[in-house]
Amino acid sequence: MAYGQILPRDVLEIPKIVSLNLHASLLPRWRGAAPIQAAIAAGDRQIGITVMYMDEGLDTGDILLQRTIDILPDDTGGSLQNRLAQIAPEALLESLRMLKKNSAPRIPQDNAQATSAPKLKREHGRIDWSELAEAIERKIRAFNPWPGAFMEIGGRNLKIFSASVVNLGGEPGEILKSENELVIAAGKGALLLGEVQLEGKRKMSAAEFLRGHHGRSS
Repeated sequence: MAYGQILPRDVLEIPKIVSLNLHASLLPRWRGAAPIQAAIAAGDRQIGITVMYMDEGLDTGDILLQRTIDILPDDTGGSLQNRLAQIAPEALLESLRMLKKNSAPRIPQDNAQATSAPKLKREHGRIDWSELAEAIERKIRAFNPWPGAFMEIGGRNLKIFSASVVNLGGEPGEILKSENELVIAAGKGALLLGEVQLEGKRKMSAAEFLRGHHGRSS
C-alpha cells in the first residue's frame, strides 16, 4: 500500500497464494499515485477502495473487491484519505476471507475506461485563475494538504487552504477586496478566500491577510 514502485514479476510471484494491493480509487478510474486528489479535482461524486491482484502494470491488475463512499462537498485531500482509511481494513479482511474460502473473484479491468492520476509535484498546486471558479475551488480542496494550492502575490507564494465560489466578476487573477473579505476573480465567477498562509508567515484568515496587502495575483 502506497509503496510507490512497480514490483517486478519475480517479486510478485514470491507469495504462495497471491499478491494483493489496496488502491484508493474505483479502478480503472484514477490509476496512479494521486487518485484521491484527482477525484476531488475532477468533481467526482464517489470514490472507494479497490483490492486488486497485482501485476507488472500500473494499477492494471484484476479486481477482487471494491468498497464505495461518497465524496462530500467539503472534503479535502486529507479528510477523504482519512475516510478511506476507515473502510480499507475491512475491505482487505473481507478479501482475505474470500481467498480462504476459494471464492475470491478476478474481474478484469476495462482499459477503455481507465484514467490517470500521476504523481503530484509542488508546482501542480499553482492556481490558474483563467479556470472556472468551481474548478479552482475543487483543486484547493484536493491539494490540501499536499501539494497545497497557491498563488503568487508581491513576489511571494500565498497558500490557500479554503475558498468558496461567489457570483462576482473581473479580470482573471484580479483581487477584489472589501474591508473584511478577499475575493479573487476567475475565468468565470470568483472565489472568496477563507484560510491562507503567506510564505514565511503563520496560517491566518483571509481577512487578517487583507490588512496591508493589495494588487494582482499571478
